Amino acid sequence: MAVETDVAAVDPGTTARDRSHRAGRRTVRRIVWGVALVGALLAVYYLVTLFQVWRAGKEEGPASAEVIVLLGAAQYDGTPSPQLDARLDHALDLWEQGVAPLLMVTGGKLPADRFTEAEASRTYLIERGVPDAAILREDVGRNTYESLDEAADVLAAEGLEEVVLVTDPYHSLRSKLIAEEVGLDASLSPTPTTVVTGWSSFRREVFEAGGVAIGRVLGFDRLSDFTG
Repeated sequence: MAVETDVAAVDPGTTARDRSHRAGRRTVRRIVWGVALVGALLAVYYLVTLFQVWRAGKEEGPASAEVIVLLGAAQYDGTPSPQLDARLDHALDLWEQGVAPLLMVTGGKLPADRFTEAEASRTYLIERGVPDAAILREDVGRNTYESLDEAADVLAAEGLEEVVLVTDPYHSLRSKLIAEEVGLDASLSPTPTTVVTGWSSFRREVFEAGGVAIGRVLGFDRLSDFTG
């Protein structure tokens, strides 16, 4: 005991430094565990969202709605791309089955384009027997949010809000959440003949899950400001 007392007397600050170091190590451990916990929660949130994106792509659609809303995709000088072509064929099938009396085509154009996605879609449908009077149009949107936001305004002017959305499976959940955010009563009917399959589909689902996860927190309107 005498020796220990002598050491403490010679260096009275040793005990305080030890306590400070131990407290510092505890703080670091807490920070590390806190970061790990937040990371784990974010990973779970993302994985749940990814599953929801996949599951939404498997929905079969409602028996009836007021309007079938076709989400636009690329067109080449007025000719629908294979991706848009598949969406159009599915929307046409739903219309012929009597799911809704009206079709709405959507999508603007790039600066160098002569035709909008909506124009290409409208022409395609008319050539296959859909009366022009049965087709509503939104032709200024540059992305999904803008198209659905504009579509909601057009539909509201007609007293319509119950829609079934036609798009690719990977794109379905985000489209539905955006539609609900802009005031539409939306159901899904993903195209079963999408040209985006296999690894390409999975990569897009991974990307879409990130967008959905962020959009649910920030709002899809704000997210579109960053993503275009």
